[in-house]
Amino acid sequence: MTDSDSQDRNMILGAVLSPTSVHVAGWRHPDAVSNAGAEFEFFADSAHTAEKALFDFVFLADELCAPTATPDMLSLDPVIYRYEPLTLASALAVVTKQIGIVVTQTTTYNEPYHLARKLASIDNLSGGRVGWNLVTSYVEAEARNFGSGKHASYQDRYARAAEFFSVASGLWDSWDDDAFVLDKETGTYFDPSKMHPLDHEGEYFSVAGPLNIRRTPQGRPVAVQAGASEPGLELAAKLAEVTFTAQQNLESAQSFYSDIKRRAALNGRPADSLKVVAGLCPILGGTEAEAQANYRELQGLIRPEIGLARLSQLLGFDVSQMPLDGGLPDRIPETNSYQSRQRLIVEMARREKLSLRELYQRVVTSYGHSTVIGTPEMLADHMRQWREKNATDGFMICPPVMPSGLHDFAETVVPELQRTGHFRTEYSGSTLRSHLGLARPDRGQPLPRRSVDAVG
Repeated sequence: MTDSDSQDRNMILGAVLSPTSVHVAGWRHPDAVSNAGAEFEFFADSAHTAEKALFDFVFLADELCAPTATPDMLSLDPVIYRYEPLTLASALAVVTKQIGIVVTQTTTYNEPYHLARKLASIDNLSGGRVGWNLVTSYVEAEARNFGSGKHASYQDRYARAAEFFSVASGLWDSWDDDAFVLDKETGTYFDPSKMHPLDHEGEYFSVAGPLNIRRTPQGRPVAVQAGASEPGLELAAKLAEVTFTAQQNLESAQSFYSDIKRRAALNGRPADSLKVVAGLCPILGGTEAEAQANYRELQGLIRPEIGLARLSQLLGFDVSQMPLDGGLPDRIPETNSYQSRQRLIVEMARREKLSLRELYQRVVTSYGHSTVIGTPEMLADHMRQWREKNATDGFMICPPVMPSGLHDFAETVVPELQRTGHFRTEYSGSTLRSHLGLARPDRGQPLPRRSVDAVG
């Protein structure tokens, strides 16, 4: 088997490093580590668990505001603080050796030069292990912490994001790979012909460049994107190398996979230059009955007021005063925040005729990602099926309880995937790109392209 054949068979695995877990009540579970979000030991140990299991990357989510609620409600919400991802990624890069680190950074409340320099710094210092989860700040409350307090429209945020990424990519290409000759005899530190100022003048940014840091081991950090609205899909098709998606079943996952690969092809890109990673919340047990019991225990820890508050946030309108045993209203207000997630939740509620109580219990378990309940063998079978039936290239594992959920998955499910040849038994390279099977871009080449004749 060639290296490329092996990469084709291997699925991608990422792990969400959330101290309070993805399940809204996971922090209340007896196995959850108390105050994990304040202790670096939690993050380091979790990253080590994922690296030992040969995960491609760990993922650091972020929002630039505290949850919006009354003080009484805030006291019940576990996501009241989180470390700044670039700071945390820098620390994790020191205590890990090979696993990738994907950090969330917004294009709405950052500047390209500043962010490009920070990401390039960490990518260089980590030996090429950084990915950038590009977001456009869907939470309206973030706007109140920056400037006017008015949240930009969906279209404006995505237009800014596209130009932001173009500027950042140009800055990462400020230098040829061999620009720094460091010739002590002649006193020549770098070759001026291999320096490339950007001189960008656009609608949103004016950036001269060059970046004051050498080109990184990966050429550029891996570009990650998770938007599933129409602007988000178009952005992913043009610039993303990894796209995260929330899908509830095989059929919807296959449809998304086919559509995003088609969109990439229309942008002149080969299919393997854009990897699809689906979210998965694993509820494990030694038997199926035990797994179901573990699920019921977790669901019993959800406080209705928190469930309704989170559901309201994701839907973009308040459902907290509506009857718990009734369904969603016929008319759903348009939102300027979580458009794709709102659509997913509404479609699920309509399709399965869920009451608000049933809906929030489903949603806050994994934020709309697929929840699979069963034995390690059942989980591995589910993942193999999705991979083999072109529903995804891999999975973002969202453990319901941390750190025990990640440890259990690494110790039981990963060996099952390795046994059937669907997951690596050792790292084949040292960069995040090598883990994902992504090409290192040449300077000045935004993304791998295919010939026009090959598109269609």
